[in-house]
Amino acid sequence: MDALQQLFQKLQSTRFSIGVTDVIEMLIIAYLIYRILVWVKNTRTWFLIKGVAVLGAFYIIVRVLHFNTLLYIINKALDILLIALIVVFQPELRKALEQLGHGSIFSLFRNSILSDNYGFDSQTVKELVDASYELADARTGALIVIEKNVPLEDYINTGIKVDALLTNQLLINIFEHNTPLHDGAVIVRGNRVAAATCYLPLSSNSNISKAFGTRHRAAVGISEATDSLTIVVSEETGRVSLAEGGVLREDIGREELFKVLSSLYSVEDNSRWKKLKLRRRNKDEEAAS
Repeated sequence: MDALQQLFQKLQSTRFSIGVTDVIEMLIIAYLIYRILVWVKNTRTWFLIKGVAVLGAFYIIVRVLHFNTLLYIINKALDILLIALIVVFQPELRKALEQLGHGSIFSLFRNSILSDNYGFDSQTVKELVDASYELADARTGALIVIEKNVPLEDYINTGIKVDALLTNQLLINIFEHNTPLHDGAVIVRGNRVAAATCYLPLSSNSNISKAFGTRHRAAVGISEATDSLTIVVSEETGRVSLAEGGVLREDIGREELFKVLSSLYSVEDNSRWKKLKLRRRNKDEEAAS
Protein backbone atom coordinates (compact mmCIF):
# COMPACT_ATOMS: atom_id res chain seq x y z
CA MET A 1 0.00 0.00 0.00
CA ASP A 2 2.83 2.37 0.84
CA ALA A 3 4.39 1.73 -2.56
CA LEU A 4 1.10 2.50 -4.33
CA GLN A 5 0.64 5.71 -2.35
CA GLN A 6 4.15 6.82 -3.24
CA LEU A 7 3.46 6.06 -6.91
CA PHE A 8 0.23 8.11 -6.91
CA GLN A 9 1.96 10.97 -5.13
CA LYS A 10 4.74 10.93 -7.69
CA LEU A 11 2.24 10.98 -10.57
CA GLN A 12 0.34 13.86 -9.02
CA SER A 13 3.53 15.84 -8.54
CA THR A 14 4.61 15.28 -12.14
CA ARG A 15 3.57 18.03 -14.52
CA PHE A 16 2.75 17.15 -18.07
CA SER A 17 3.15 19.80 -20.73
CA ILE A 18 2.00 19.17 -24.29
CA GLY A 19 3.01 21.62 -26.95
CA VAL A 20 2.12 22.09 -30.61
CA THR A 21 5.11 20.04 -31.76
CA ASP A 22 4.00 17.16 -29.51
CA VAL A 23 0.54 17.17 -31.08
CA ILE A 24 2.02 17.22 -34.59
CA GLU A 25 4.37 14.39 -33.68
CA MET A 26 1.50 12.28 -32.31
CA LEU A 27 -0.54 12.88 -35.47
CA ILE A 28 2.39 11.82 -37.66
CA ILE A 29 2.92 8.65 -35.61
CA ALA A 30 -0.81 7.86 -35.70
CA TYR A 31 -0.88 8.35 -39.47
CA LEU A 32 2.15 6.09 -39.99
CA ILE A 33 0.61 3.36 -37.81
CA TYR A 34 -2.64 3.68 -39.77
CA ARG A 35 -0.82 3.40 -43.10
CA ILE A 36 1.05 0.29 -41.93
CA LEU A 37 -2.21 -1.33 -40.79
CA VAL A 38 -3.91 -0.52 -44.11
CA TRP A 39 -0.92 -1.91 -46.02
CA VAL A 40 -1.01 -5.10 -43.96
CA LYS A 41 -4.76 -5.47 -44.47
CA ASN A 42 -4.63 -4.97 -48.26
CA THR A 43 -1.83 -7.46 -48.90
CA ARG A 44 -1.09 -11.06 -48.03
CA THR A 45 1.26 -9.74 -45.34
CA TRP A 46 -1.40 -10.31 -42.68
CA PHE A 47 -1.28 -14.06 -43.17
CA LEU A 48 2.52 -14.03 -43.03
CA ILE A 49 2.37 -12.01 -39.81
CA LYS A 50 0.04 -14.60 -38.29
CA GLY A 51 2.61 -17.26 -39.15
CA VAL A 52 5.34 -15.21 -37.45
CA ALA A 53 3.04 -14.80 -34.42
CA VAL A 54 2.65 -18.58 -34.17
CA LEU A 55 6.43 -18.98 -34.19
CA GLY A 56 6.69 -16.27 -31.53
CA ALA A 57 4.19 -18.08 -29.31
CA PHE A 58 6.16 -21.31 -29.79
CA TYR A 59 9.36 -19.51 -28.74
CA ILE A 60 7.71 -18.23 -25.56
CA ILE A 61 6.48 -21.73 -24.66
CA VAL A 62 9.94 -23.19 -25.27
CA ARG A 63 11.53 -20.51 -23.11
CA VAL A 64 9.03 -20.93 -20.25
CA LEU A 65 9.41 -24.72 -20.22
CA HIS A 66 13.22 -24.48 -20.46
CA PHE A 67 13.61 -26.71 -23.52
CA ASN A 68 17.29 -25.84 -23.81
CA THR A 69 18.03 -27.69 -27.03
CA LEU A 70 15.10 -26.17 -28.88
CA LEU A 71 15.95 -22.78 -27.40
CA TYR A 72 19.51 -23.06 -28.71
CA ILE A 73 18.28 -23.94 -32.21
CA ILE A 74 15.76 -21.06 -32.23
CA ASN A 75 18.34 -18.54 -31.02
CA LYS A 76 20.69 -19.57 -33.82
CA ALA A 77 17.85 -19.35 -36.35
CA LEU A 78 17.01 -15.81 -35.20
CA ASP A 79 20.33 -14.66 -36.65
CA ILE A 80 19.01 -15.17 -40.19
CA LEU A 81 15.35 -14.32 -39.43
CA LEU A 82 15.68 -10.69 -40.53
CA ILE A 83 17.10 -11.68 -43.92
CA ALA A 84 14.41 -14.34 -44.30
CA LEU A 85 11.65 -11.82 -43.55
CA ILE A 86 13.03 -9.38 -46.12
CA VAL A 87 13.04 -12.14 -48.75
CA VAL A 88 9.50 -13.30 -47.86
CA PHE A 89 8.05 -9.78 -47.75
CA GLN A 90 9.99 -8.56 -50.79
CA PRO A 91 6.99 -8.14 -53.18
CA GLU A 92 4.92 -6.27 -50.59
CA LEU A 93 7.83 -4.05 -49.51
CA ARG A 94 8.67 -3.22 -53.11
CA LYS A 95 5.05 -2.29 -53.87
CA ALA A 96 4.84 -0.07 -50.77
CA LEU A 97 8.05 1.76 -51.74
CA GLU A 98 6.81 2.19 -55.33
CA GLN A 99 3.55 3.71 -54.08
CA LEU A 100 5.49 6.03 -51.82
CA GLY A 101 7.78 7.02 -54.70
CA HIS A 102 4.85 7.77 -56.98
CA GLY A 103 3.25 9.94 -54.33
CA SER A 104 0.08 7.84 -54.25
CA ILE A 105 0.13 7.14 -50.51
CA PHE A 106 -2.06 10.16 -49.74
CA SER A 107 -4.57 9.21 -52.42
CA LEU A 108 -4.69 5.72 -50.95
CA PHE A 109 -5.38 7.24 -47.54
CA ARG A 110 -8.17 9.35 -49.00
CA ASN A 111 -9.70 6.42 -50.85
CA SER A 112 -9.68 4.22 -47.76
CA ILE A 113 -11.41 6.93 -45.72
CA LEU A 114 -14.04 7.67 -48.38
CA SER A 115 -14.70 4.06 -49.32
CA ASP A 116 -18.42 3.29 -49.37
CA ASN A 117 -18.43 -0.30 -50.58
CA TYR A 118 -21.38 -1.96 -48.87
CA GLY A 119 -20.54 -5.44 -50.08
CA PHE A 120 -22.40 -8.24 -51.76
CA ASP A 121 -26.21 -8.16 -51.94
CA SER A 122 -29.00 -10.37 -53.26
CA GLN A 123 -29.27 -8.43 -56.53
CA THR A 124 -25.59 -9.08 -57.28
CA VAL A 125 -26.11 -12.79 -56.58
CA LYS A 126 -29.04 -12.87 -59.02
CA GLU A 127 -27.06 -11.03 -61.71
CA LEU A 128 -24.13 -13.45 -61.33
CA VAL A 129 -26.31 -16.55 -61.54
CA ASP A 130 -28.28 -15.27 -64.54
CA ALA A 131 -25.10 -14.28 -66.39
CA SER A 132 -23.40 -17.62 -65.68
CA TYR A 133 -26.22 -19.72 -67.12
CA GLU A 134 -26.90 -17.42 -70.06
CA LEU A 135 -23.22 -17.72 -70.97
CA ALA A 136 -23.46 -21.49 -70.48
CA ASP A 137 -26.49 -21.73 -72.80
CA ALA A 138 -24.60 -19.77 -75.45
CA ARG A 139 -21.48 -21.94 -74.98
CA THR A 140 -19.43 -18.86 -74.15
CA GLY A 141 -16.47 -19.49 -71.85
CA ALA A 142 -16.19 -17.36 -68.72
CA LEU A 143 -14.02 -17.05 -65.63
CA ILE A 144 -15.44 -14.96 -62.76
CA VAL A 145 -13.43 -14.58 -59.54
CA ILE A 146 -15.24 -13.30 -56.44
CA GLU A 147 -13.02 -11.65 -53.85
CA LYS A 148 -13.58 -12.60 -50.22
CA ASN A 149 -11.21 -11.84 -47.32
CA VAL A 150 -7.85 -12.05 -49.12
CA PRO A 151 -7.35 -8.93 -51.31
CA LEU A 152 -6.89 -9.67 -55.03
CA GLU A 153 -5.16 -6.39 -55.86
CA ASP A 154 -2.13 -8.14 -57.36
CA TYR A 155 -4.35 -9.98 -59.84
CA ILE A 156 -6.52 -6.92 -60.54
CA ASN A 157 -3.39 -5.04 -61.58
CA THR A 158 -2.67 -7.64 -64.29
CA GLY A 159 -5.89 -6.77 -66.11
CA ILE A 160 -7.89 -3.74 -67.19
CA LYS A 161 -9.70 -1.93 -64.39
CA VAL A 162 -13.44 -1.59 -64.97
CA ASP A 163 -14.92 -0.52 -61.61
CA ALA A 164 -18.52 -0.80 -62.77
CA LEU A 165 -21.73 -2.03 -61.17
CA LEU A 166 -22.06 -5.77 -61.72
CA THR A 167 -24.96 -6.61 -64.02
CA ASN A 168 -25.96 -9.58 -66.13
CA GLN A 169 -25.57 -7.59 -69.35
CA LEU A 170 -22.12 -6.29 -68.42
CA LEU A 171 -20.73 -9.78 -67.77
CA ILE A 172 -22.22 -11.17 -70.99
CA ASN A 173 -20.75 -8.27 -73.01
CA ILE A 174 -17.32 -8.74 -71.43
CA PHE A 175 -17.12 -12.45 -72.31
CA GLU A 176 -18.65 -12.10 -75.78
CA HIS A 177 -16.33 -13.54 -78.45
CA ASN A 178 -14.03 -11.13 -80.30
CA THR A 179 -14.48 -8.33 -77.75
CA PRO A 180 -11.40 -6.62 -76.24
CA LEU A 181 -12.11 -7.84 -72.69
CA HIS A 182 -13.24 -11.43 -73.26
CA ASP A 183 -9.86 -13.10 -72.75
CA GLY A 184 -8.86 -13.69 -69.14
CA ALA A 185 -10.74 -13.49 -65.85
CA VAL A 186 -13.16 -10.98 -64.39
CA ILE A 187 -12.62 -10.10 -60.73
CA VAL A 188 -15.66 -9.11 -58.66
CA ARG A 189 -15.27 -7.00 -55.54
CA GLY A 190 -18.48 -6.47 -53.61
CA ASN A 191 -21.22 -5.32 -55.99
CA ARG A 192 -18.77 -4.19 -58.67
CA VAL A 193 -16.68 -5.63 -61.45
CA ALA A 194 -13.20 -4.50 -60.40
CA ALA A 195 -11.27 -5.60 -63.50
CA ALA A 196 -11.34 -7.78 -66.62
CA THR A 197 -8.75 -9.69 -68.69
CA CYS A 198 -6.90 -10.59 -65.48
CA TYR A 199 -4.20 -13.26 -65.42
CA LEU A 200 -4.50 -16.02 -62.82
CA PRO A 201 -1.99 -18.61 -61.59
CA LEU A 202 -2.44 -22.10 -63.02
CA SER A 203 -2.80 -25.00 -60.62
CA SER A 204 -0.14 -27.69 -60.72
CA ASN A 205 -2.47 -30.22 -59.09
CA SER A 206 -2.03 -33.50 -60.98
CA ASN A 207 -5.43 -34.74 -59.81
CA ILE A 208 -7.29 -32.31 -62.06
CA SER A 209 -8.83 -34.14 -64.99
CA LYS A 210 -6.96 -33.83 -68.29
CA ALA A 211 -10.31 -33.00 -69.87
CA PHE A 212 -10.17 -29.56 -68.26
CA GLY A 213 -8.28 -26.79 -70.00
CA THR A 214 -6.48 -23.64 -68.94
CA ARG A 215 -9.63 -21.89 -67.74
CA HIS A 216 -10.42 -24.56 -65.14
CA ARG A 217 -6.79 -24.85 -64.04
CA ALA A 218 -6.68 -21.09 -63.52
CA ALA A 219 -9.86 -21.26 -61.44
CA VAL A 220 -8.36 -23.92 -59.19
CA GLY A 221 -5.03 -22.04 -59.10
CA ILE A 222 -6.51 -18.80 -57.77
CA SER A 223 -8.57 -20.75 -55.22
CA GLU A 224 -5.36 -22.40 -53.97
CA ALA A 225 -3.54 -19.07 -53.63
CA THR A 226 -6.45 -17.14 -52.02
CA ASP A 227 -9.81 -17.73 -50.36
CA SER A 228 -11.70 -16.50 -53.43
CA LEU A 229 -14.64 -18.24 -55.08
CA THR A 230 -14.45 -18.71 -58.86
CA ILE A 231 -17.25 -19.46 -61.33
CA VAL A 232 -16.13 -21.26 -64.50
CA VAL A 233 -18.28 -21.60 -67.61
CA SER A 234 -17.02 -24.21 -70.06
CA GLU A 235 -17.01 -23.20 -73.70
CA GLU A 236 -16.92 -26.84 -74.86
CA THR A 237 -19.62 -28.38 -72.65
CA GLY A 238 -21.66 -25.38 -71.53
CA ARG A 239 -21.39 -26.51 -67.90
CA VAL A 240 -20.94 -24.26 -64.89
CA SER A 241 -18.37 -25.24 -62.27
CA LEU A 242 -17.21 -23.72 -59.00
CA ALA A 243 -13.67 -23.58 -57.60
CA GLU A 244 -12.99 -22.93 -53.93
CA GLY A 245 -10.19 -23.98 -51.60
CA GLY A 246 -8.36 -25.82 -54.38
CA VAL A 247 -11.43 -27.99 -55.10
CA LEU A 248 -13.39 -27.89 -58.36
CA ARG A 249 -17.10 -28.68 -58.13
CA GLU A 250 -18.24 -29.68 -61.60
CA ASP A 251 -21.55 -29.09 -63.33
CA ILE A 252 -23.46 -27.41 -60.52
CA GLY A 253 -27.08 -26.37 -60.96
CA ARG A 254 -28.59 -22.90 -60.87
CA GLU A 255 -30.15 -23.37 -57.43
CA GLU A 256 -26.92 -24.70 -55.93
CA LEU A 257 -24.91 -21.79 -57.32
CA PHE A 258 -27.46 -19.32 -55.98
CA LYS A 259 -27.28 -20.95 -52.55
CA VAL A 260 -23.47 -20.87 -52.44
CA LEU A 261 -23.26 -17.23 -53.54
CA SER A 262 -25.99 -16.19 -51.09
CA SER A 263 -24.05 -17.69 -48.20
CA LEU A 264 -20.80 -15.89 -49.09
CA TYR A 265 -21.54 -12.68 -47.24
CA SER A 266 -23.77 -12.14 -44.22
CA VAL A 267 -26.07 -9.19 -44.80
CA GLU A 268 -27.15 -7.33 -41.68
CA ASP A 269 -30.89 -7.17 -41.07
CA ASN A 270 -30.72 -3.45 -40.52
CA SER A 271 -32.94 -0.91 -42.27
CA ARG A 272 -30.24 1.79 -42.37
CA TRP A 273 -27.72 -0.67 -43.86
CA LYS A 274 -30.23 -1.70 -46.53
CA LYS A 275 -31.04 1.92 -47.37
CA LEU A 276 -27.34 2.72 -47.81
CA LYS A 277 -26.86 -0.25 -50.15
CA LEU A 278 -30.00 0.57 -52.11
CA ARG A 279 -28.91 4.20 -52.47
CA ARG A 280 -25.47 3.10 -53.73
CA ARG A 281 -26.95 0.65 -56.25
CA ASN A 282 -29.45 3.23 -57.55
CA LYS A 283 -26.62 5.75 -57.94
CA ASP A 284 -24.56 3.23 -59.90
CA GLU A 285 -27.48 2.29 -62.12
CA GLU A 286 -28.17 5.95 -62.90
CA ALA A 287 -24.51 6.47 -63.75
CA ALA A 288 -24.50 3.39 -65.99
CA SER A 289 -27.58 4.57 -67.89
